[in-house]
Amino acid sequence: MKPQHAEAESLYTAENYNPEDSLGRLIADVSGRLLAAFDDEVTELGITGAQWVTLMRIASGCGSTAAELCRFSRYDTGSMTRMLDRLEEKDLIRRVRSNSDRRIIHLELTDAGRELHALLPPVAIKVLNAHLKGFTRAELDQFKGFLSRMQANSRSAS
Repeated sequence: MKPQHAEAESLYTAENYNPEDSLGRLIADVSGRLLAAFDDEVTELGITGAQWVTLMRIASGCGSTAAELCRFSRYDTGSMTRMLDRLEEKDLIRRVRSNSDRRIIHLELTDAGRELHALLPPVAIKVLNAHLKGFTRAELDQFKGFLSRMQANSRSAS
């Protein structure tokens, strides 16, 4: 049995597509504004919004290698290497060669990285709440559901 929403009409057509108010543009704009807000908030902690995202991914185990982080962030390997170099210079992460496969280098937080990581969730809460002003819990849950569905669609399309 198919879900009711599985086979919807084409929502964008040549007649109704306007790049200035397309969903892609809106998502990109909000994403950029969120990252800029994170930048503003974490500057005093000595990192950037992009470094914040990378630290959070490493801490959560979702980015234990540079390759995993590249897939998540869509950064090229050179850009990711430079970011990891900067985080390592700040003594926030370390690279650890795998014992089982010497070609693999795992990433982990240092003590200083774990201390900084503990300060980051309140920043996320502040920034997200500022951007969600006026939303109800039900609207947030629905919005997250829509985005999760789009995420699943994008995975199945690739």
